[in-house]
Amino acid sequence: MYTTPEKAVQVIESNQRVFVHGVSASPLRLISAMVDRADELRNVEIVHLHTEGEARYAEEQYKDSFRVNAMFVGANVRKAVNSGRGNYIPIFLSEIPGLFRKNILPLDVAMIHVSPPDQHGFCSLGVSVEVTVAAIQCAKHVIAQVNPKMPRSHGDGLIHVKNIDAMVEVNDDLPEQIVPAPDEAELQIGKYCAGLIDNGATLQMGIGAIPNAVLASLGDHKNLGVHTEMFSDGVMDLVEKGVINGKKKRVHPGKIVSGFTMGSRKLYDFLDDNPMIAMLDIAYVNDTAVIRRNPKVTAINSAIEVDITGQVCADSIGTYHYSGVGGQMDFIRGASLSEGGKPIIALPSSTKKGISRIVPFLKPGAGVVTTRAHVHYIVTEYGVANLYGKNLHQRAKLLTEIAHPDHREDLDKAIFERFKS
Repeated sequence: MYTTPEKAVQVIESNQRVFVHGVSASPLRLISAMVDRADELRNVEIVHLHTEGEARYAEEQYKDSFRVNAMFVGANVRKAVNSGRGNYIPIFLSEIPGLFRKNILPLDVAMIHVSPPDQHGFCSLGVSVEVTVAAIQCAKHVIAQVNPKMPRSHGDGLIHVKNIDAMVEVNDDLPEQIVPAPDEAELQIGKYCAGLIDNGATLQMGIGAIPNAVLASLGDHKNLGVHTEMFSDGVMDLVEKGVINGKKKRVHPGKIVSGFTMGSRKLYDFLDDNPMIAMLDIAYVNDTAVIRRNPKVTAINSAIEVDITGQVCADSIGTYHYSGVGGQMDFIRGASLSEGGKPIIALPSSTKKGISRIVPFLKPGAGVVTTRAHVHYIVTEYGVANLYGKNLHQRAKLLTEIAHPDHREDLDKAIFERFKS
């Protein structure tokens, strides 16, 4: 059962499809051992969500051996995807497990990262359950990197050693992501978003300066819950203060429900053997029918740019693939259907270079992740625009009011040219 990384990856053959466990659970030792076999392998398809750490298989020198087929484009594979050495599957996060379970993307090998087995022989997927449960169930071979620094999480991410074909012992720190402190604009966005959140709301938000700014503004709220595809460090303080207690949730009351987490070692220790946290299969976590059952679901997501009719581009800069569809639409729709729910897109009004992120038209080739029919609230540091029920002209006017002042005149001209008033 226990073996070396070099021997474990011998199961991988040319022309196979290999799943790689994602985010902070990326099995870096197994990945490295696989790439070291590049001379022996040809046309191995690598599928995964966002991964942390080095992704040598995406380097140009290995293009004949490995090709990336990413379901979310992270920084470590972005160059490969945009240069043609890899590709990107646009898909709702909730539907990815179905690709494996319905045999649309059959898996030959799953490379995963787990905690050591407990007294009953069960390992834990720890920080990242998401689509990996389905990958394990469907792959012909499962090889695992076993690490005492991987926290044991409660929920769906348990796998018995009898279901693992090869195990490799490591003692490596998990990748951490420390988010810089929010700037002035991000803090203001956080305050506006916090003003939209009611007591007793169920929250969904991700990682980054804006989510942290929102969480930092919620200290006076009461009885908040969390049902989210992922969470980061900002949640911990609100749990310790009793602000997040899940008392008003209808689905898993009292628990934080998530699919994965990424942040500091303190966060991973918070997750370890914490019965308050349920790490569950993302097909369930991001199911709109499940999300909507909670009260006042407030989903806060971001965007690369928003056009004046409310179309949201969140995965590309024109044709340049930057990230992925992820769970934005799962939660935007789930929140809009929730009793008292509020779907929110939050973004700075302009880029660091001063380019407006509220635009007359999306860039040619840009992907629409959230349609204008799904959009409700858009928030920038200049205010809140509620687009729900508004016609195209009204939307354009409201979005111009929260655009950066330097760009409002140009937006007004574009509105006149389009709507003749």
